Amino acid sequence: MDELKKKIQELRTEAKQAAQLIKLDELLKNREELRAEMTKADFWRSNANAQNIAKAEAGLGARIEPWQKYLGELDELQELATTGDDSIRSELEDQIAKLMARFAELKTELHFREPFDEHEVILSIYAGAGGTDAQDWVQMLLRMYIRWAESHGLKISVIEQTAGEEAGLKSVTAAVGGGSFLYGKLAGEHGVHRLVRLSPFNANNLRQTSFAKVEILPRIDKPSQIAIDEEDLKIDVFRSGGRGGQSVNTTDSAVRITHLPTGLSVAIQNERSQLQNKETALTILRSRLAALQLAQHAKNLNDIRGPNLSAEWGSQIRNYVLHPYKQVKDLRTGYETTEAEKVLDGHLDPLIEAWVEKPAESQAA
Repeated sequence: MDELKKKIQELRTEAKQAAQLIKLDELLKNREELRAEMTKADFWRSNANAQNIAKAEAGLGARIEPWQKYLGELDELQELATTGDDSIRSELEDQIAKLMARFAELKTELHFREPFDEHEVILSIYAGAGGTDAQDWVQMLLRMYIRWAESHGLKISVIEQTAGEEAGLKSVTAAVGGGSFLYGKLAGEHGVHRLVRLSPFNANNLRQTSFAKVEILPRIDKPSQIAIDEEDLKIDVFRSGGRGGQSVNTTDSAVRITHLPTGLSVAIQNERSQLQNKETALTILRSRLAALQLAQHAKNLNDIRGPNLSAEWGSQIRNYVLHPYKQVKDLRTGYETTEAEKVLDGHLDPLIEAWVEKPAESQAA
């Protein structure tokens, strides 16, 4: 029994150290503060603010409760080992094995300690070199991420899209939410994705290489998180087409916002309300600025510059080969699989895990 007691004690020590790393006490304090806000009589005076607080409290609960439950079960197991005898040895061994497996899952959270890792995600995909095949590739990638999100019970909704001339999409932007550490998990998808296949758009069915750029941004809903000077913004309003392209439905509701210091520009025309389009555009603009700050380690928005990564040969992070053989290979982590169709059907977890577990200094390289 002594060796089992020692195992349990070692597991408790490691779990408590992990709880300190994720600042569990601080998370508990933050949740209590939010709960105190929610009990105030005027809490629902501002519906938008109330929803943000309730969402933040629920998010903290989703992080805190698994750790609280796990630490509690370890305490119970230690008490059982202390008061029990050899007759419960088999039960203790089973419980220790289960708790060790659970801890391996919980420890994944230790990788997510960057400023925006907890945030939801703005996902954008842009067609690069490859013509119609590249536009079709954008639609294939969108389907891949939708399938991945659905398999995890996440919410994904298209904010804006531009149809391709013959097929597929020139670009698409979607919001991904409803889960924990979404930006931390999906940040490794950011970059150029290369597809090699027999083209369905080529009369001779020749092999075609296509490129698409995936942009992963932390969703920044609170203006206080990324303060933007109004004088740095140029806001243009233009006419948006109605659904189905009917000119009778066109309205002056589309909005384009340009951040003058960086040259970043966001145009939204998905909603019929100009105000809604402006708010969505500002959310995406804040998200892009936050991502640039992280990438360039800049403290001031005026110190950062716009991205210039082009979606073409030599700049890709991952290859998807469907002909003459099947393979998906991430060029940063070295992870590869021959189950290309499975990956394109949303089985992204092994690729995401390989990225998350890769040392931060190697990711930056």
